[in-house]
Amino acid sequence: MQRRTFLSLSGAAALASCAPLRCSGRNHEVVRHRVQVSVDVQRKLAVIPHDFLGLGYEISSVAIPGLLSAENRSYVELVRTLSTGGVIRVGGNTSDDASFERDGQAVSAAKGSVVNRRNLQQLGSFLDATNWSLIWGLNLGSTNMGSTNLGSTGQEQAAAEAEAVAAVAKGRLLAFEIGNEPDLFGRGTGHRPKSYSYETYLSEFQRYKSAILAKLPQAPFAGPDVAGATEWVSKFAKDEGRDLKLLTHHYYRECANPSSTLDKLLNVDPKLAPKLAALRLASSTSNLPYRICETNSFCGGGKPGISDSFGAALWVLDFMFQLASAGCAGVNMETGLNQLGFVSSYSPIRQDGGGAYAAAPEYYGMLAFAYAGQGAIVATDCNPGGANITGYAVVSADRSLTVTIINKEASLYAGVSLSIPNNLGNARVFRLSAPSLQAKDNVTFGGAGISPDGTWTPLSKEFLHCTAGRGEIDVPAATAVVLKWMV
Repeated sequence: MQRRTFLSLSGAAALASCAPLRCSGRNHEVVRHRVQVSVDVQRKLAVIPHDFLGLGYEISSVAIPGLLSAENRSYVELVRTLSTGGVIRVGGNTSDDASFERDGQAVSAAKGSVVNRRNLQQLGSFLDATNWSLIWGLNLGSTNMGSTNLGSTGQEQAAAEAEAVAAVAKGRLLAFEIGNEPDLFGRGTGHRPKSYSYETYLSEFQRYKSAILAKLPQAPFAGPDVAGATEWVSKFAKDEGRDLKLLTHHYYRECANPSSTLDKLLNVDPKLAPKLAALRLASSTSNLPYRICETNSFCGGGKPGISDSFGAALWVLDFMFQLASAGCAGVNMETGLNQLGFVSSYSPIRQDGGGAYAAAPEYYGMLAFAYAGQGAIVATDCNPGGANITGYAVVSADRSLTVTIINKEASLYAGVSLSIPNNLGNARVFRLSAPSLQAKDNVTFGGAGISPDGTWTPLSKEFLHCTAGRGEIDVPAATAVVLKWMV
């Protein structure tokens, strides 16, 4: 097949009607809601970097002996199954109450975590075993409470910690962040007076940066790592862009509360698109990539019964495509132990306290993206007829095409009419499914679950045949489908 032919679109023939299609089943009649999806492979929206996928950890997790270690075999495989080159981000609220003590006793705590040399050595082995890179957050919050003397001590501590981290991460160190969510220092975390501002943060950041550069002249930096003050990102890019590797920002749908429902999670967040547009503008203006380096469904550990349900798998798959379509360079899904001292409901990797680890529903949504999201996102016209159904398309480096359709409706069965390049034939079909949106178990992608050793081998033998650039596929309620055409 010639690649030039592959990249040509079929003509503008009409798609199937939007009228519901009824067909008789053995026991009942299925009503298909008609959805139209048209792919324009010549309109590239963004390129998905090879290290787009990431996981985020509180620094208290690093202080747990043996967790992030090459010896934790199943955990290593769970991470490698997602990506052979993602990004680990270590930070969170606990990082602004933590310290590095080279030969001290490791302490994993909501406040007062202590990371030692052995912890860092294990982390280095974990990075080597997974081939993932590292973003490391340094304590700005509790080491500098506005006092010049304390500030000097804090800078020295941060520089010593940075030196130790760089020694174990070696070439896998992507960047240091200085301070976690500094936009909340004066009002949420209480690390600073209420008068704390961006200008004050910038001054502190620059002092810490200078101390670190004195020990590590080539140290890479990222920031400002804000919770919600997107305007700080634009300012920071202008003020510090010459010394930065990337811009960083956090995102949660909201903090968990009685109104944090699955319906809210699965439907449009009106604040997300404007935030991404502002970040993309800051990125393009400064020529720096931006990353959502801490995120998940609902902050504060998630909402049990929602954040740990199959609905979260569909949400994260759609969310990652939204980010990638907006030019985001990557995303770090918060994982494991949180700042409140328990394993979050939203954690993509479960742990039972006895050393056993397994994929939670959200992990499967990330896995589906890992399979579908390698290459350049191209324009997709998805007409769902008012339903909560989305579609995305990616052209890979070898010019293969992947189309992902996500049906977030609880009871609406979709019949999808596809318009694709007219010379494509059979597509391999991978379905993301579970017994229900609320299911916490029996999730599969490509007909298979994650093995106890952390690996995944698809079992699906389903194929979709397209003729003259047209195809039809069913996407049942509360499922997603990934279609892949090979060159």
